[in-house]
Amino acid sequence: MTAYIALGSNLGDSPTILKQVMARLEALSRQPLRRSSLWQTTPVDCPPGSPLFINAVVALDPLPDETSWSLLRQLQALEKEFGRLPKKLLNEPRRLDLDLIAYGGEISTRPELVLPHPRVHLRRFVLQPLSEIAPELILPGQRATIAQLLATLTSKEIVVKLNP
Repeated sequence: MTAYIALGSNLGDSPTILKQVMARLEALSRQPLRRSSLWQTTPVDCPPGSPLFINAVVALDPLPDETSWSLLRQLQALEKEFGRLPKKLLNEPRRLDLDLIAYGGEISTRPELVLPHPRVHLRRFVLQPLSEIAPELILPGQRATIAQLLATLTSKEIVVKLNP
């Protein structure tokens, strides 16, 4: 069982925030995290003038008795701890955004938790880092691997790999 989590930040010292969050996520995994590089990305569907994002993806092996719901609650608590405020605008700038992309082969269509994340296959800022750690992954409901989805994506997003 592997859970994939997308991390993003476009307020504050985003690289430091994401590295600190990755260290915290390590405690939620039975094995060392698999971590992508950090990527600087253009905002997608954000208010005009939104700053560039720093994005990454991690894979973790959930602890025993963890569920997708309990992991989601922990991710939401981390967002608040790192300064995420209640939403005023859709896709507004934020210090931390954590999205549960997939939880094993689980499929959920509940409004509070849609698995796999419904827009992964359309988002270069998720596919690019995810392809570093799981290029052969096929998400539930998809037929193509992450690498194949990335290769055929026609998005205009600009993603730039940052130095380690």
